[in-house]
Amino acid sequence: MTWEETQRARQRLIREQGTIYKDWGGRVPIALIYPNTYYLGMSNLGFQTIYRLLNSYDNIVCERFFWKEDKASLESQRPLNDFAVLAFSISYELDYFNVVEILKSSAIPLFAADRSQAHPLVIAGGPCIIANPEPLSPFFDCFAIGEAEAILPPMLDVIAEGIQGSREELLQMLASLPGIYVPRLYDGKTISRQWVPDIDDFATTSVILTPDTELGNMYLVEVARGCRWGCRFCLAGFLFRPFRFRSVDNLLAQAEVGLRYEKRIGLLAAAVSDHPDIEELMTRLRQMGAQLSVSSLRVHPLSSVALRALAEGGAQTITLAPEAGSERLRTVINKGVAEKDIYEAIDKVAEHRLRQIKLYFMIGLPTETDDDVEEIVKLALALKERIDSKGKGSQIIINVTPFVPKAGTPFQWLPMAEAQILSHRLSVIKNRLKPKGIKIKAESTPWTTAQ
Repeated sequence: MTWEETQRARQRLIREQGTIYKDWGGRVPIALIYPNTYYLGMSNLGFQTIYRLLNSYDNIVCERFFWKEDKASLESQRPLNDFAVLAFSISYELDYFNVVEILKSSAIPLFAADRSQAHPLVIAGGPCIIANPEPLSPFFDCFAIGEAEAILPPMLDVIAEGIQGSREELLQMLASLPGIYVPRLYDGKTISRQWVPDIDDFATTSVILTPDTELGNMYLVEVARGCRWGCRFCLAGFLFRPFRFRSVDNLLAQAEVGLRYEKRIGLLAAAVSDHPDIEELMTRLRQMGAQLSVSSLRVHPLSSVALRALAEGGAQTITLAPEAGSERLRTVINKGVAEKDIYEAIDKVAEHRLRQIKLYFMIGLPTETDDDVEEIVKLALALKERIDSKGKGSQIIINVTPFVPKAGTPFQWLPMAEAQILSHRLSVIKNRLKPKGIKIKAESTPWTTAQ
């Protein structure tokens, strides 16, 4: 590590609250790797949760590593070769390229078959791995299929017992555990996804607070896990089943801890408003003095009480996801939202003077035609007209994402639309809506088709 890199790491650590430092003596050192930038990795609540879980074991020391920015671990600036285990947390397909780059730059053999007893054990988990580990199977010794809270306890026991012994024996012991996939020893039997029945048993909140993230001004709390709606394109509704939510008392206790550090509590879930006691939760959080933000709300049902609590708590942005412009296409994807639901939701949101209303749409969905894209334009313009008529000064931002079939979903075997079709349809939306004062954000079509 160069002097400049060391100084940068130290300055980053100075700005953090909650960093965990542990002595290495007698402990198994695990490098927790997010194969993208620090900014993105430390915005990921799952990554922070695993960091806390690993360090909760007395016989484990876990330190963080991020792609490109650091040549060594953040906490002690040690190189990857010093660690017994390299644990990758992988959320996005495009980060596969960064995984390869990290392994190559660390001088650790890229392919699992080429590693010897002298090399670290290389493992991976995360949404991409739960969905489909096969694209990365040549590079990893084993994969964790499921939720960390369920998988880690038996897995860490095996690693602690066998890490100093034969690698072959260690891999055989790991392969015998539920939810662990060892590609070189796979016998064709189904690997069962592991999950925890009661998420109240595990805290899923911010561990490290730093201004150097997208959500640096808030304390994050997971409200629920999974999704009960089953949209046919969405990982959350299938890979994280069943839908589970935390009790109000549990969430309030977590928020009480968070308010010692930040005034704003960020509530995270696939759809925060799906919590059955969302009105009570947000009302009581406001009574505690919390400012509030939410990751997203479902178009229907949308609680006026929850919206009021958000507005009074200083929220400036609300996110809703119609996904498609036409009623026909929303039926195809099983969205379960009618056009009247969207209008009613926008009317409710506009009443609370929120500065920005983000609307998420997808293009390239199965059976989509140019007429469906035209319906996105018509719907966006109609919603803007309703907002403007109320004189509340809210701005509409449209986020457009090309459909990418995800393994484990009903649409997994369907093809993507061709790049030129996606580009054309995105251009239609931009050309029609930008002149009307609607801001458009969109993912890169070439990068999306690379997935």
